[in-house]
Amino acid sequence: MKNDKSGYIIAAAFIGPGTVTTASLAGANFGFHLAWALLFSIFATIVLQDMTARLGIASGQGLASAMKNMVDIPWLKGLLAALIVSAIGIGNAAYESGNLTGAAIGLNAFVDTGVASWAALLGVITIALLWSGSYKLIERVLVLLVFIMASVFVIALLVAKPDLSTMFSQLVTPTLSTSTLTTVLALIGTTIVPYNLFLHASLVAQSSKNSDKHSAISVCRSQSAKAIGIGGLITLVIMATAMMAFFNQAVSIDSSNMGEQLRPVLGDFAQYFFALGLFAAGLTSSITAPLAASYAVTGALGLSDDMKSGVFRAVWLVIVLIGVTVAAMGFKPLPAILFAQATNALLLPVIAIGLLVVMNKTSVVGMFKNSWKSNLAGGVVVCTVVGLGGYKLIGLVG
Repeated sequence: MKNDKSGYIIAAAFIGPGTVTTASLAGANFGFHLAWALLFSIFATIVLQDMTARLGIASGQGLASAMKNMVDIPWLKGLLAALIVSAIGIGNAAYESGNLTGAAIGLNAFVDTGVASWAALLGVITIALLWSGSYKLIERVLVLLVFIMASVFVIALLVAKPDLSTMFSQLVTPTLSTSTLTTVLALIGTTIVPYNLFLHASLVAQSSKNSDKHSAISVCRSQSAKAIGIGGLITLVIMATAMMAFFNQAVSIDSSNMGEQLRPVLGDFAQYFFALGLFAAGLTSSITAPLAASYAVTGALGLSDDMKSGVFRAVWLVIVLIGVTVAAMGFKPLPAILFAQATNALLLPVIAIGLLVVMNKTSVVGMFKNSWKSNLAGGVVVCTVVGLGGYKLIGLVG
């Protein structure tokens, strides 16, 4: 367990094209006035991922299995399994198209062969990596890609010398209105990713076998908080660079000029540098999304979650193929990605409530069940997301 890097895999999973796109749009359109939503999301992600890690280590099972097994009524058990399969399995197929599109846009900036061609090639790479069934290989690739992403944007921040006083003044004057709510929900949805809750529990359940549970939880808690913090910092940096380039400027942001946020630092190389970060973000998520779906679906259906089993491979293979097909159709990426992230935030309360229920069952996690502090923090997260989602629905009706 000492060398497990599941926390960094979770960071790699939530820093996808959706994160790059959403943070860029937030910074370009609203400056740092929405940074509060990102800071809340980082806190919430640490709280919820800590619960899933304790669940996986303490019970030796994934979140899908634990949620399904917490009910005894057959029809309700089946309904819950169907919800998990549809929400995570089908939902991740939609996300996969955005992941592959984002990574393909990044590569197309270097060699213009068309987004569809690059998406197909990336799909092949994803399939080959997942087919290997090697957790350590996947882990190393994802950690490397996270390092590339972090380097791209952190170097940009260090060299750009942003106006910190302006950023701070906007940070302490947060805004929330009907015009900002979709972006707020998208920032939450791109950071607190529901499928990551399933992925993390399953990963640590496998990596912590035969380990001392107290020690494993301590190591996992520390590493996850650090990795998620780094992921949140990268997202803040993306928001800051977009704010510097586009906020209160005459030009508006779109998929063709998003890399301009790095021009003050990198000049004519800005578009290529940004493309490298977008490629790394897209590939990390194109690997983790189908992997998480396989864990969730096999857990919900009571099937083997061995990475080399036929059903496990079939689930992620279908998701990757759907993602490649949809990406090749050439839809406009920015509105689709933003909408997908906002929808993610509306799904989150359902999964989070199920996680809270499971983490209060001594029969499942024993002495590692939630303390009142964990329940309070989890309750605040759920109530906040439910409140924002309700506000959004009222705004749509009104």
